[in-house]
Amino acid sequence: MRSMSGSRRNSGSSLVSSSSASSNLSHLEEDTWILWGRIVNEWDEWRRKKDKLLKELIRKGIPHHFRAIVWQLLGNATDMPVKNQYSELLKMSSPCEKLIRRDIARTYPEHEFFKGQDSLGQEVLFNVMKAYSLVDREVGYCQGSAFIVGLLLMQMPEEEAFCVFVRLMQEYRLRELFKPTMAELGLCIYQFEYLLQEQLPELNVHFRSQSFHTSMYASSWFLTLFLTFLPMPVATRIFDIFMYEGLEIIFRVGMAILQYNQTDLIQLDMEGMSQHFQKVIPHQFDSCPDKLILRAYQVKYNPKRMKKLRTENRLLKQRIETLEKVRDGNLGQVTRAQEAEENYVIKRELAVVRQQFSVTSQNLEKAQDTIGELQREKYTELFVTGLQTQLEQSRLQEAELLGALKEMQDKVLDIEKRSSSLPDENNVAQLQDELKLVKLRELETLHSFREMQDTVTELNQRWQVHMSKGGGGHWKESPKKNALNELQDKLMGVRLREAQAQAELKEVKLKAIQLESQNQIHSKLIGRHEVESAAMQERLQQLAGQNKGLQAQLTEMKRKQAELDCKSKEEVMAVRLREADSMAAMAELRQKIAELEIQKEEGLIQGQLNHSDSRQYITQLRDQIGELKNEFLECILLVIFVIWSPM
Repeated sequence: MRSMSGSRRNSGSSLVSSSSASSNLSHLEEDTWILWGRIVNEWDEWRRKKDKLLKELIRKGIPHHFRAIVWQLLGNATDMPVKNQYSELLKMSSPCEKLIRRDIARTYPEHEFFKGQDSLGQEVLFNVMKAYSLVDREVGYCQGSAFIVGLLLMQMPEEEAFCVFVRLMQEYRLRELFKPTMAELGLCIYQFEYLLQEQLPELNVHFRSQSFHTSMYASSWFLTLFLTFLPMPVATRIFDIFMYEGLEIIFRVGMAILQYNQTDLIQLDMEGMSQHFQKVIPHQFDSCPDKLILRAYQVKYNPKRMKKLRTENRLLKQRIETLEKVRDGNLGQVTRAQEAEENYVIKRELAVVRQQFSVTSQNLEKAQDTIGELQREKYTELFVTGLQTQLEQSRLQEAELLGALKEMQDKVLDIEKRSSSLPDENNVAQLQDELKLVKLRELETLHSFREMQDTVTELNQRWQVHMSKGGGGHWKESPKKNALNELQDKLMGVRLREAQAQAELKEVKLKAIQLESQNQIHSKLIGRHEVESAAMQERLQQLAGQNKGLQAQLTEMKRKQAELDCKSKEEVMAVRLREADSMAAMAELRQKIAELEIQKEEGLIQGQLNHSDSRQYITQLRDQIGELKNEFLECILLVIFVIWSPM
């Protein structure tokens, strides 16, 4: 009774004017008032025995006078322990008070009950939202929930509204929707997208082509239960059904709206669809909410399939989390592999430097010996020109080696980037192999470059020594030393050609290493493709075997069906033959009866027999007629039995 009085006390802010409760009610309204009064008084009995009828009545709409008490009864929120804590909760302070105050003015700004900064509606709305933020600190306050609480406050006092809201959050999946992660909202969007793809595939393709995501229009449907999307009378009708059936009605109404507007939406782009959702759709069912409810219950909705989608969504999230963990692990593994590879490269470089140091020391000794010989001998003009040419070629090769080294370093960086962006284990292994090969090629190139650089340095030193000695003035020597100079020239030419040949040999080796590494990579790729091809062929063979089995089953079923058809035709023909025989026997009996009747009449008329003989003859004829009639009846019964007997 307290809830009823609360409903009447707030009737000025209800959805329908309180004048409809006056003494001028029509006969239909009086019957509705009496019926719902009986439902409220006999609630437990109606829920147990007349549940289907109650569901139909709720779908037609709960009268506004009874909404407060019926919502409390539907939510089982009439006697809740938290109701006694409400006054104590209002005395406490909540960390969400500033957020609640900020959003209060945005909740139903056009409704009379909530207009004005100090209005009663805003004050009680703040109280309920603050109390719930203290009861459920994990959820705290979420903006969309204020519209649901506001609708409850339009129908009942704040204490009853608080109890109903707590029950909605606990029992109607709303708490999961309003959690900070909003995981339940993601699930609802996932389920709604499945319905859209299954029942409206053309519209779904158009949405995807225009990047018009489901969350752009459906998120508010689930968070506010259409209270911010549809006019208040229509949204309240939907809320009536939601209190009885849960979120299923939100899916149904959403699909009904899309079905009704499919033709118009397919012709619009993204901006046009946004305008259509904001300005056109909300006012399509103002005059007739029953039309929307009727279309909603024509939507195909399979609860078992929706539960299966919930399971699939949970497994999908777990798989994504697992992949992220694997990716993080793989990235760490790649990092460790790179560190190990770098350590190995550093050790290799150290060994190479040591070897180069020993080689350089030997070359330095040889160079000193050569310098001593050159100081004792005089260069010819041809030899100096050859040295200049070799110096230029060495510098060109140095530039080429620098370019090749830079290209190799760029490739290494590119491969490292690809390796860090790919979490797949196969790709990581492949990239690691490529990285190792590239590192090896880089080392070979660096080694060749350093050797060539040493050669260039040696030649440059020789040239500088020659220039410092002023060798140009000694070109013209006595004929006695021409043979020795020629031998020296030939020796230096041989050494230069030897150095050039070594550089070319190293270049060829480098190319061979590159080709070998590419061959290994291609071999691995071919091996993987062969494994995949074998798996596909095995799968194809399995499918072919299944296909043969199914074809054999189909052939057997066709054969059995043909046998059954033949048997059925034979039985029909047998029945028809028996029926024809019976009809012929009946005709013969009728003919005999007629002949006996004629004989009887003729015997009586002609008087050929005496009185006693005539009586005896008549008696015999009557007996024969009776027997024939009995046989006739038996034939008729047999025919009826044959006709009505099962085939």
